[in-house]
Amino acid sequence: MEIVQELQLQTTEKNPHKNRTSVFYQHQQKKQAMLKRYRKWLCVSVYIIFLLAGQSVAVLLGRLYFDEGGNSKWMSTLVQSAGFPVLLPLFFCFPSSSSSPQSKSNNTNKDSFGKKNKPKVSTLILLYIAFGLLLTGDNLMYSYGLLYLPVSTYSLLCATQLAFNALFSYFLNSQKFTAFIFNSLVLLTISAALLAINSDDSGDSSGIPRGKYIIGFLLTVFASGFFSLYLSLMQLSFDKVIKENTFSAILNMQIYPSLVATLGCVVGLFASGEWKTLLNEMQSYQKGRVSYVMTLVWIAVTWQVFSIGMIGLILEMSSLFSNLISTLSLPIVPVLAVFFFHDKFNGVKAVALLLAIWGFISYIYQHYLDDKKAKADKRDDGIEEASKGEVEIC
Repeated sequence: MEIVQELQLQTTEKNPHKNRTSVFYQHQQKKQAMLKRYRKWLCVSVYIIFLLAGQSVAVLLGRLYFDEGGNSKWMSTLVQSAGFPVLLPLFFCFPSSSSSPQSKSNNTNKDSFGKKNKPKVSTLILLYIAFGLLLTGDNLMYSYGLLYLPVSTYSLLCATQLAFNALFSYFLNSQKFTAFIFNSLVLLTISAALLAINSDDSGDSSGIPRGKYIIGFLLTVFASGFFSLYLSLMQLSFDKVIKENTFSAILNMQIYPSLVATLGCVVGLFASGEWKTLLNEMQSYQKGRVSYVMTLVWIAVTWQVFSIGMIGLILEMSSLFSNLISTLSLPIVPVLAVFFFHDKFNGVKAVALLLAIWGFISYIYQHYLDDKKAKADKRDDGIEEASKGEVEIC
């Protein structure tokens, strides 16, 4: 063993420059890995804020639209996708990876998914069209569900999308389930269920025709399932087809399907004849015409903010994580409604909020454990590689 130490000492004395270079290289690698990790969680934090703020404000404005006299199903569906033009200026701030000078100079490098080949334009077009049509049908089913069901029943059924997403994530995205993730799913589902059961909505299923109630029930369940499938398929598309981890990829996935969904809603608006009632609806809006237009505009904008956060979380984390954060907003909206609509805030709503926060922390803690384990495995791999370079003399 003493001979080994003497050989290592002699090697260090003979090549001091090489040793310093190796230490500097290892230090730079460690620093880059730390910066990359910090950047990821900063992006995740921003996307969480976008999703929660966008969805919460959009839901509150949607309630304002119906409370003040709005009643068009196709219009409420249209505004969920028609705000995509506000994202177009971002294309100049975040150019695509294929057009940036840095990517052209490094076109031999693999991207973050370890792939080199880019998808065909025809493949992307078909992908965006499919997602746009799926989004149109899903938004319309949600609109009909809200029309034919009491808010309490509607909210309870919407909470089932987390269970649907867990199922699709397991089969399509190879999602691994741990005790903390399962605990998070259960807590958030219970939180949403408590909120729905305790709803102060005065509407009752007895006041709704049985046929429409059944239709609304089935459409809301289908909408929850389709939305969960939409999220899982989007994650699968990023992994298998798009293979690009950039903000421009998020913009493309939001703008082009939204364009298809908007065109589909416009066709539905004219085919159903609801466009004829829009002028009368605007004139009879209790807060006035300007308020009517501005309400619809800001609903459209906030849904786009929500979508950017949703897709960003799918890209950075997973579809299940994105849906989990979306479910977290269910107990947040009643808290905001206390300030904006003077709703009552009782103990059950407070418990629902605490359960939602607990579930969110549980999921984040699991990611912390995964990150910690990944760093430990990487450090062990480095020790093994270093030990292979040593000469052992017996």
